[in-house]
Amino acid sequence: MDWKAAQPALRAVALLPFFLLPAIASAQLATVLHGTVTDAAGKAVPNAKVSARNVQANQPVEATTDAAGNYSLPALAPGPCVVTVTAEGFAASETKVDCTGTGPQLLNLTLTAAPQQPLPSAPTPASAPAPAEPSLSDLGFGPQQTQANPKLQAMLDKRTEMLKIHQRLGLITVAPMVADLITGPMAKAKGRNGQTITEPTNANLDLHAALGSSTAALYFTTAYFAVFAPRVPGVKKHGAIRLHEALALIHGPGMILTPILGSMAFTQEQDGEKVHGIASAHGAVAYTTAIAYGAAIVAVSWPIHLKFWEKR
Repeated sequence: MDWKAAQPALRAVALLPFFLLPAIASAQLATVLHGTVTDAAGKAVPNAKVSARNVQANQPVEATTDAAGNYSLPALAPGPCVVTVTAEGFAASETKVDCTGTGPQLLNLTLTAAPQQPLPSAPTPASAPAPAEPSLSDLGFGPQQTQANPKLQAMLDKRTEMLKIHQRLGLITVAPMVADLITGPMAKAKGRNGQTITEPTNANLDLHAALGSSTAALYFTTAYFAVFAPRVPGVKKHGAIRLHEALALIHGPGMILTPILGSMAFTQEQDGEKVHGIASAHGAVAYTTAIAYGAAIVAVSWPIHLKFWEKR
């Protein structure tokens, strides 16, 4: 063998490690994160997306776990890194890790189940439809007037609250009104052929008058909340509300006439006279007023409204 001729080749071989040293050192400075993604019970999570980013170099890499939950990320530069894991049905997880730059680095990750959203409850079957409440249009407001208008919304809130009080007091008024109608015959003198047989007692007269006064006071208090509730000019009302207000034209005047005629009849009874003249219409006016008042309540409380009124 000619050693002199081989010396250049031998020198190249001897210097080869020095040329490869920087590349070897560079490879050793990289970090390969790997590990297993599991849930809180230790069960492997397949198809989880694992991504990592070197904070300083902003070097993003990612991988997907296999059926056994294993993953292996591409090499990362050494330094602080952020590892993010996402998977269907689990809450996203973020972990900060210091990549050591020593090659493979084990990092096992654990996911927690995502909080479940409550399922909407199934509607309870009802034997009969619930009474329909007045809509915004029934209350006197158009759709454009109730959107993005704080002033109008405040007016609507006040109107709704006053109408609720009107409704409650209206129902309360029914009790003394019915009682007053029942005690009416007991406060009326009975006779035959113009001769008085039974005179009403003072107690009957006083009870009937007290119930009538209570009914009138409650009625006009109820009417106050309906009359003075805020209104929107130029908006036509329809449906059961229109029928309700039409009936008010009957029971309103009737509620004024009833106590007046009753007072006249009471005075005649106290004087020992038989009720006569216009005072004798007290009973008929009272019954007509009560019927109209009851129909007005049914108009906005009954679940089935007449189509004739709903179209108007």
